[in-house]
Amino acid sequence: MSLFTGGKRKKPRGFDYEPRYYDPDEDEEKQRSERIKQRMRIKSKTRRGKSTSLPYLLALLGITVYLYLVL
Repeated sequence: MSLFTGGKRKKPRGFDYEPRYYDPDEDEEKQRSERIKQRMRIKSKTRRGKSTSLPYLLALLGITVYLYLVL
């Protein structure tokens, strides 16, 4: 293998990226707004969870009607 390459290996290319502009206050504000949005999503999901009481109400209504008809 080294006969074909001549003994030299190529080094990986460097990475010299420099950001043009960075504002730590703006970054912190974005993170804060994302946390608030996430909390609001969680709260809205918990409100949706209360709709599961509908099957329980229907079951209770069915039992009540059944007992009313039997007695």
